[in-house]
Amino acid sequence: MRSDQVVASRIPVSVLVVVYTTDAKILLLERCQPMKFWQSVTGSLEQGEVPADAALREILEETGLTDQGELTDAGRSRVFTIDSRWQNRYAPGVSENTEHEWHYRLEHSVDIRLCDAEHSAYRWFDIDDAIDAVWSWTNKEALENLKAGLK
Repeated sequence: MRSDQVVASRIPVSVLVVVYTTDAKILLLERCQPMKFWQSVTGSLEQGEVPADAALREILEETGLTDQGELTDAGRSRVFTIDSRWQNRYAPGVSENTEHEWHYRLEHSVDIRLCDAEHSAYRWFDIDDAIDAVWSWTNKEALENLKAGLK
């Protein structure tokens, strides 16, 4: 990168979208970098974007899904400390991110089109296995809340 190029910093507001089926199968994506781990659909808001639009955009970008499911606001958000492996993506001095939880319900599991730059695999998990598989505490909490709501 040339020294005169400016890299836009990420906005420290994001969405986490739990994609699931009516029979509680959970879609997880295996992240490629900076390390391999399982996660739900996630992403930062873009300038001027609201969480609902970011959730739909991230679903499309990361899975190829469009209008196959029903998107709902879970009505929860969490603040977490930005992991040092991602810190360079944010402006200096930014140390926390606010993550908004969304749910995307499908009738049944479907094939996914991955964004190869971000993810190397996908899998439909039973909900308890998904809770065990995800890396972040916010993702675990979102899955636990979904599970409690499905009973």
